[in-house]
Amino acid sequence: MSSKTDVENVSRQDSLKWLAVALLVAGGAYGNSYFADESILYRAIVLVILAVVAVYVALQTEKGQMFWGLLSDAKAEVRKVVWPTRQETVQTTVVVVLVVLFMSLVLWGLDSLLGWTVSSLIR
Repeated sequence: MSSKTDVENVSRQDSLKWLAVALLVAGGAYGNSYFADESILYRAIVLVILAVVAVYVALQTEKGQMFWGLLSDAKAEVRKVVWPTRQETVQTTVVVVLVVLFMSLVLWGLDSLLGWTVSSLIR
């Protein structure tokens, strides 16, 4: 029975935290337009501060913690990637450019041939 109460309590707290995030974002958007006559530097500083606070509050939720875990796991996976060398990248790029040029010439030739054929049939 207590675990159900704990889940409801966590869910209610998360809902309040998400509401706080939404209010921070909405307040930042409204404040930015309301204080449009102020210096852009001051408005940008306030928006950055509000964004940092909103992200901090969002990360305190269950979904925010899951998202942070996902980012950590993604960072670990990126470290495992075997990136191509500069030479492999250049060679692959050259092959792709050559194939694109070749196919464009083939398609241009087919278009010209079909255009000539249709125009000679129409005359």
